[in-house]
Amino acid sequence: MSLNLATTNTQSGQIKISHVFKKYGAHQALEDISLEIPAGSVTVIIGPSGSGKSTLLRTMNHLEKVDGGFIQIDGEFIGYKNKGDKLYELSEKELLKQRESVGYVFQNFNLFPHLSVLQNIIEAPLAHKKFNRQQAIAKANQLLMMVGLREKAEAFPKQLSGGQQQRVAIARALALDPKVILFDEPTSALDPELVGEVLNVIKNLAKLGKTLVIVTHEIAFAREVADYIVFMDQGKIIEQGYTEQVLEHPREERTRNFLSRVL
Repeated sequence: MSLNLATTNTQSGQIKISHVFKKYGAHQALEDISLEIPAGSVTVIIGPSGSGKSTLLRTMNHLEKVDGGFIQIDGEFIGYKNKGDKLYELSEKELLKQRESVGYVFQNFNLFPHLSVLQNIIEAPLAHKKFNRQQAIAKANQLLMMVGLREKAEAFPKQLSGGQQQRVAIARALALDPKVILFDEPTSALDPELVGEVLNVIKNLAKLGKTLVIVTHEIAFAREVADYIVFMDQGKIIEQGYTEQVLEHPREERTRNFLSRVL
């Protein structure tokens, strides 16, 4: 089954993954992955550790180069440009420009420790000349209000809890107004009592109409927020479909076995 519903959606942020392969030495991390993610949808990728979930996510903004196949967002090749019938890798400058439209939230926050919360958020918009300083600060304060941390603008990352740092990281990912936001296990580095505050922010984001792709082990959260579920194992997509279908009535035995252990 292909999640090919984007033709009915006028929003931007459609992702098309076509026959993607990725290898690390002898290990086949991704094997012939094809997937279409509709614009404005929330897709959650689940599966056991080592199944290729995070690798697939990282290929969506060219943090990992693919060995075969290609990825497109709204028809634009990610990491490459086509001339005639050939693809050429983008320069670093071109790649940075392209990444403006794809926000990425890391599991370990990746905030700059020497910068305040506000500085962390305005750095990219200023570097990309997206806004002037006054506009960037106004936007950052707006985003901090959205994630419930307006009063922490002048704090430094070490003064924040893990949940607060991750909420800042989400605000930072939104600062360039991307079409797509990728979340790589956004709660895995958090203490259990801090998970809820981050998931609540992501739930609110899901209502804004941006395309969200989330790698997570939080199946209850996936059930609540996802339009679609993709189940991966050993570098392959085993099953994909609407959330209720995959979680409640999985077609594949491997999916059933996995869910029976985590639900």
